[in-house]
Amino acid sequence: MSAGCCGTKKPKLNGGPQMARESQSGIEQQPLRASLRHCSHSSTTKGQKCGYPYGHLNPASSRNRAVCCYNGTTPTANGTLRNGLIPIVSPEMCFYCFDVLYSHLHNMEPPSTPDFTNEPFPLFVTWKIGKDKRLRGCMGTFSHINLHAGLREYAATSAFKDSRFQPIGRDELPRLGVSVSILRHFEDGRDYRDWDIGVHGIRIEFLNERGAKRTATYLPEVAPEQGWDHEQTIDSLLRKGGYKEPVTNEVRRSIKLTRYQSEKISVTFQDYMSYWRNRRC
Repeated sequence: MSAGCCGTKKPKLNGGPQMARESQSGIEQQPLRASLRHCSHSSTTKGQKCGYPYGHLNPASSRNRAVCCYNGTTPTANGTLRNGLIPIVSPEMCFYCFDVLYSHLHNMEPPSTPDFTNEPFPLFVTWKIGKDKRLRGCMGTFSHINLHAGLREYAATSAFKDSRFQPIGRDELPRLGVSVSILRHFEDGRDYRDWDIGVHGIRIEFLNERGAKRTATYLPEVAPEQGWDHEQTIDSLLRKGGYKEPVTNEVRRSIKLTRYQSEKISVTFQDYMSYWRNRRC
C-alpha cells in the first residue's frame, strides 16, 4: 500500500507561463533521449555501496554532487553504519528514478534493468523543485519490495499520482531533484515520545473520531526541517492522518508508534545530466 511521507500543503501552480523551459535551461536533452534508448545500465561502479558520510561525490563522475544522509548513523571506517547495518543507498538509485521519469514524460520505452542491488526494502521516493526545494511529490511503501520494481513504481507514482499536487510536467525537469529513502531498523515505541528527532522516522496508528483505524508517517528529516518538537510532530501527523477533533494528551497516549531509520540519497537533474554525459555507452 502506498503512503505519503510528509504533510506539506499543495503548492499553487501557475497556469500561465511555464515554471521552467527546457530550451531556456541550457541543458541539452536530445543526446539523453538517444542514450536512454541505446545504452544499457552497465556501470563502472556496479555493486558500489554509498559508504560516505555527509555527501560525497558519485564515484562514477567527479562532477556529480549526490548527497547521502543516514539520519545520525554515519559510516565507520570499515564501511558499516554505526548501528551495525551495511549501507544500501547509492546515487544510481536516484539516476534510475530520473530515467523512469524522463521516459514517462517523453513517451519512451522504460529504462533497462539497473545494476544496483535488488534486495527488498520499504522505500520512499521524493521529488522536490526549485532552489528552495519545494515538495513536488512523495510516496512510498512500508512493505518490503524489490528495489528495481519498487523504485520504478514509486518514481512514477510520486511524480504523477500524489493527490496533493498536479502531475509533474516535462517543463519542470531541469528544476527537479529526487531523493530515495530506504527504511530500516523498525522498532515499536513505548509511547508517542519514544523516538529521537533527526534520527527516527515515525509511523503512527490511531483511531479517528469515528473509531476507524488510520495511519500516517513522517520520514526522519521532516521534524527537524520544520523545527518541530515531539508533541508538535505527533499533532501534525494526527492531522495529516485525518484526525479532526482536538488533540489531547489522552489521544496522544492512545497512539501506537513505530520508529524507523532511513538511508537517504539525493541528486539534482543537473547531476543526472552530468552522469549521462560521463557514461561510456
